[in-house]
Amino acid sequence: MNAIINLLKPAGMSSHDAVYLLRKLTGFKHIGHTGTLDPMAAGVLPLCLNSAARINEYLDMDRKTYRCEMILGLTTETMDIWGEVVEDRRDQVQGITEDDIRKAMEPINGLILQTPPKYSAVRIDGRRLYDYARSGDEVKIPKRPVVIYSLDLVSYDPEKGRVMFDVVCSKGTYIRSICHDVGQTLGVGATMSFLVRSATGAFTLENAVTPEQLQEDWTKYVMPADLPLPHLGRLDLRQGRGAWFSNGGWLMASDLVNKEEPGVKITDEAVMKHIGVDEKLLNSYRVYEDGVFLGTALWKADQKKYIADKVFRHEGF
Repeated sequence: MNAIINLLKPAGMSSHDAVYLLRKLTGFKHIGHTGTLDPMAAGVLPLCLNSAARINEYLDMDRKTYRCEMILGLTTETMDIWGEVVEDRRDQVQGITEDDIRKAMEPINGLILQTPPKYSAVRIDGRRLYDYARSGDEVKIPKRPVVIYSLDLVSYDPEKGRVMFDVVCSKGTYIRSICHDVGQTLGVGATMSFLVRSATGAFTLENAVTPEQLQEDWTKYVMPADLPLPHLGRLDLRQGRGAWFSNGGWLMASDLVNKEEPGVKITDEAVMKHIGVDEKLLNSYRVYEDGVFLGTALWKADQKKYIADKVFRHEGF
């Protein structure tokens, strides 16, 4: 079974815990997730069963959607409410208005350079940043390019200094860093107090399932491995060519009964480059025979062939 389960991860469960749970329920050893979600955050966490994990490299363009709450005036070591308090200036936030917050958010737009939190899983010289932080070792944290597609203020409670906002961003974006940067701009500091990921690509809260539902019958909630790949092109093979492809064979125009071009276009080369999108993604196709997803193929213009890239074998081939 090469499939995906869209878990609604509760706060307090780590991504590793989620993988362990699904391994225990399914008996499958090869299970991976499509993007880490912090233990104290809740929301969408797609888990890939068996070979479905191989689709990860095609998901670089997937946008992540979050709803976050931050508390103005409070600064912590981890940039969230669960870390040790470094500074408490909540008595200074009463004069801050919604317009002030929106102005502080304005520069956090489009392609930006973001500094990851020192308590994060980013690696520098082979070590995680949280390892440096816990051991007290100093390390220079380089800024990393990320894309903020939208950042919108939802609500503001000036009495309590609580700000709710929605953000749509690229992979690798730290929402804690957004809270920290807004707090720095406002001059009082800020820390994340709540986070839920409401969508990542095709996976949303609406099609997510809870751990309790999975424990009742996980087989009811499997989703096809090609679900998050609508941005790739599509090749429908003529009868009998599926076995050839499933054994690693290349394809030519004569093998096809239908072809749809990839939906991803280069509209901003700088953005595409910085979020890791390359020519491979722009020339990749889903392959089907009789409506059955067989895998993906890469178009080689110089050879005029579609080369098998990720092959998902299934019964009958």
